[in-house]
Amino acid sequence: MKKAIIGKKVGMTQIFDESGKVIPVTVVEAGPCVVTQVKTVEKDGYNAVQMGYQDVKESKLTQPEAGHLKKADVALKKYLKEFRLEDSTLSVGDEVKADVFEAGDKVDVTGISKGHGYQGVIKRHNARRTPMTHGGGPVHRHAGSMNSCSTPSRIFKGKIGAGQMGVEQVTVQNLDVVQVDPELNMIVIRGAIPGPKGGLVYLKNTVKNNKVKVGATDISKNPQKASGRNPQKASARNA
Repeated sequence: MKKAIIGKKVGMTQIFDESGKVIPVTVVEAGPCVVTQVKTVEKDGYNAVQMGYQDVKESKLTQPEAGHLKKADVALKKYLKEFRLEDSTLSVGDEVKADVFEAGDKVDVTGISKGHGYQGVIKRHNARRTPMTHGGGPVHRHAGSMNSCSTPSRIFKGKIGAGQMGVEQVTVQNLDVVQVDPELNMIVIRGAIPGPKGGLVYLKNTVKNNKVKVGATDISKNPQKASGRNPQKASARNA
């Protein structure tokens, strides 16, 4: 079943697994969320579930927002997000907590990346600076010629240049859920997720197709080892 939840990025830390290895993780305060609307194919043309997150005073909402939540007869929420959950059994008013996910799940995390202000082409697009010698002048980090020439006598859209960096929606796919604590509304995810501390994030089932590899587990994948160079011979020898 497809699952999703809204949360807030708390920050990064590290934990130890059963074998003593260090795992860099990101802690997310997920939920509790309330279902504010359910869309169906018959009525809306597609299946989706709208969730609300974080209580808010009515004075902080617009009249359409407050009216929408009052019509659903749910608590007023600051953030609303719609998820395409086709096979979901949720209904309006249901509460979604962190325990909707469990350790071992694969998730896609969406958030707004950190803002870096107005940056040049070197930092923004990983461009190369000009030579530092032979009269290069004080333009080493400038964008340089755009090479428009007489044809087409203009710059095509999408040409790299200086400008606002960051504050964009970013999705990191196929991350592992390491730990879930329903009492603290906490989901611990392996690796980094987009956004600053306290930033809003959306968690949902990954769209990646994670196939389970069937085969001998005692054969090394390292080509420097004999079992990695010739796994058939190694498996026969081990047998």
